[in-house]
Amino acid sequence: MLRRMQLFRIALLLLSVALLAAAPPALARGTIQKVEIKGLDKDDEADIIENIEVSLSLYDVIGKVQGESRLEYLLSQAESQTRKALEPFGFYNPKITVDSPRTGDNVNVVINVDKGEQIRVRLEELAITGPAVRDRYLQEDLQAFQPKRGEPFDSVNYEASKVKITRRLAERGYFDADFTQRKVEITRAENAADVFLTWDSGRRYNMGPITFDQDYFRPGLFEPLVYWEEGSYWHEGKLDRLRESLTKLDYFSVIDIQPHPEQANDHGDVPVDVKLTRAKRTIYTAGLSYGSESGAGVRGGVERRYVNRRGHKLNTQLDYAQKRKSFITSYRVPGFRWLDGWYTYALSAYDEQTDYIDLRNFKLIASRSGEINEHWTAIVSINGLRERWRYSSGNQFTDAVYQYSTLVYPQLTADYVAVDDESFPRRGFSGNATMRGGVEGAGSDTSFIQADATLRWYIPIGESDRLILRGQAGSTWTNDLVSMPPSLRYFAGGDRSIRGYAYREVGPRTPAPDRFALGAKNLVVGSAEYEHYFGGGPWGGAVFVDTGSAFDNTIDLHTGVGFGVRWKSPVGPVRIDIAHGLNNPDSQFQLYLNIGADL
Repeated sequence: MLRRMQLFRIALLLLSVALLAAAPPALARGTIQKVEIKGLDKDDEADIIENIEVSLSLYDVIGKVQGESRLEYLLSQAESQTRKALEPFGFYNPKITVDSPRTGDNVNVVINVDKGEQIRVRLEELAITGPAVRDRYLQEDLQAFQPKRGEPFDSVNYEASKVKITRRLAERGYFDADFTQRKVEITRAENAADVFLTWDSGRRYNMGPITFDQDYFRPGLFEPLVYWEEGSYWHEGKLDRLRESLTKLDYFSVIDIQPHPEQANDHGDVPVDVKLTRAKRTIYTAGLSYGSESGAGVRGGVERRYVNRRGHKLNTQLDYAQKRKSFITSYRVPGFRWLDGWYTYALSAYDEQTDYIDLRNFKLIASRSGEINEHWTAIVSINGLRERWRYSSGNQFTDAVYQYSTLVYPQLTADYVAVDDESFPRRGFSGNATMRGGVEGAGSDTSFIQADATLRWYIPIGESDRLILRGQAGSTWTNDLVSMPPSLRYFAGGDRSIRGYAYREVGPRTPAPDRFALGAKNLVVGSAEYEHYFGGGPWGGAVFVDTGSAFDNTIDLHTGVGFGVRWKSPVGPVRIDIAHGLNNPDSQFQLYLNIGADL
């Protein structure tokens, strides 16, 4: 009997093992082939979908064979991970189902998302205590805090607003500022969020002494760039402006500005150390050039970033082409008591030998430049010009007589820039204006006054497009236009003028058959251009219309239309334009290439 019982138990055990071996596992080994998120709009809710994709562990194992326990774990986590990914956007009560249909060992995961109702801000307590309670800018930031009561709670906007105020406190010298209350209470059952945020600003510190740490330039050279008074209220923008000024000097490869609030004195003055590392002293440049008017050529230059301990600069450039040659050398002396200013002494020589003109001039310039305020810069100069020229007759210069002009004249140039982004402006204005004049007998062969101005208006359209309106006008008042050299006359046509026409094509011309440009007393040009950027990316297109004329007495408007390609390259905007003039239907199309912002 006992033996029979033992045999029965052994048979039962063997049967159990066999049954377990034959049974399929709860979740077999498999490979996730695809993860699909349904229930969300791919266009309007792309940010939410992206956050879910980043949060899901499933995406890390697509195409990789997983064991049964690992696969089961990943699928079990998908629902909670999706739920967490929705919370930053204010969706705390979603309905989420995860389906994982199998075809053999392949698994396709489908996550169905019903976001549910977005929670809203029910209560909002925001405050800054301490001296900053009287700071207008911080109070404006509090008023602009997002989200507001009654609005959907979006943690992205919430964090951005919180960081903005925290940074503003530091920028304005409240270095001891800290949170006294910081929490968000979510009531899921009521779809409500209660926001409690309070900062204690602490004292506001002041601008302390500035120490320049460098090993070459004479002491005191850079002190005039510190335009604020020691003991004035702290503002980070003052140091940013100092950094900009030091960068423009082009003396240094590294500019390290470090404030030390921990070393502030009893009055709250914060010392600042400015560590400067010199850049390479001499720069050599060389290259090839080609222009449809100038022909092939070579270019070269030598720049001494700093000649001596006083920060003087020397720059020499030569452009030697087949039909045009230019040489300019300039010596610059710091004039920093007028912020970012320079005294400049320059000599230039220019020679042009084209089919229609034989021109040569020499020019001496002495100028003083500087910044008037954050928008205006100005250059005041005295100029001495000697120019010789003659126009061709039937492509021949043999019978043409040289004309000469000597002019000594003062000149004032002012530049204005007030845009949102100087590398790629979408909103604002920029422009420049120039006035010059000479008196016969006071170094000049004739009396004259000349004034011209250019204005650009940038208008944003949508998220990334822009409309650019440009206007230019100039006029010369003189009784002896013949004595005005070509370099001081107005020409129209070509890029940055009237596209669709060749360089200097529009305006008074020599008699037939050559009809070369003579230059004019007056200039009027207008332009409208619309740029569209595809998907808000770096590539775009443009359409434009330009019109204007260079004229002596009667205006003769010429209009050109065209289109172009735009690219926001790492070195600045690149513009390629094709345009055609409407006044002569048989005229050739013109091609233009430009690199850099046009301010």
